[in-house]
Amino acid sequence: MPKTTPKRILVTGADGFIGSHLVEALTRAGHVTRCFVMYNSFNSWGWLDHAEGSLKSRLDVVSGDIRDERFVRLAMQGCDAVVHLAALVSIPYSYLAPAHFVDTNVRGTLNLLEAAREVGVARFIHTSTSEVYGSGRQFPMNEEHPIRGQSPYSATKIAADQLAIAYHASFGLPVVVVRPFNTYGPRQSARAIIPTIITQIERGEREIKLGSLTPTRDFTYIADTASGFISALQSDRGAGEIVNLGTNFEISVGDLVKEIADLMQVRVTPCEEERRKRPSGSEVQRLRADNSKAKVLFGWEPGFSGLSGLRDGLRLTIDWFRTHGHSAGYKPERYNI
Repeated sequence: MPKTTPKRILVTGADGFIGSHLVEALTRAGHVTRCFVMYNSFNSWGWLDHAEGSLKSRLDVVSGDIRDERFVRLAMQGCDAVVHLAALVSIPYSYLAPAHFVDTNVRGTLNLLEAAREVGVARFIHTSTSEVYGSGRQFPMNEEHPIRGQSPYSATKIAADQLAIAYHASFGLPVVVVRPFNTYGPRQSARAIIPTIITQIERGEREIKLGSLTPTRDFTYIADTASGFISALQSDRGAGEIVNLGTNFEISVGDLVKEIADLMQVRVTPCEEERRKRPSGSEVQRLRADNSKAKVLFGWEPGFSGLSGLRDGLRLTIDWFRTHGHSAGYKPERYNI
């Protein structure tokens, strides 16, 4: 790795889907990863509890809450860089608890930015989302595409993104805003579309209950998303920039069901269920990334691209759900917001 690569890295949201994969990759690369996980009375580290023993013993885990500015400052001490992933991400839940999203996604990000400014970190990677674009107007969608909050979740992520960019412009904080499109793979939560489909099929359902079947998404396999974050972390370019991570390939939810069913060798019927649909004005109808900026700045390209790459990633995801009882921890009979 380049000499400019930071060595002690604080990863917020380390206990989650993307965070746990990223922590494992950084730790294997020889970095000291300080893993900021959400405090709970069970002393659970989320998905990091399942890390292999030799890797787990090397993790520096701190349990807290990004909404607590004092704890954030303590967690930041001695760190060379930050990858800020912690956020509330469920769009349906954001309709019910928007204030919680503001507290976590906006105020929590502010706490991280202030602490990073105080410590003087060499790199601050802030995580955005393709949802900030709203329904696409031009394709593929580059970083200059207009932003539009179509859910309380996306509105709070827009605010957090702008705070991060403002801290670069105002205080010279070396911020890079990484904007992943729809990441999928092992460990993803049940609220996401691909685990929803796979787990229903695994439980024997042949009428797959979903929201709207017509929207399209640009699905990025978790290994590619993690490598994109690492590429941004390693580079000395991109400060003050927003950078998409996506595949430049889109597929509708309905066609996604067909691909998953084919790989699982079953015949299913996707069914739209009203309670799973977003309000009509909130649904993002189409997303497809222009990923050329990530290649220019960081040399990053997805390894799982096009329909064949999507199918390869889906195979790995299906295999994960089918091995070691992973699907047993999900509740496909319930609609999880």
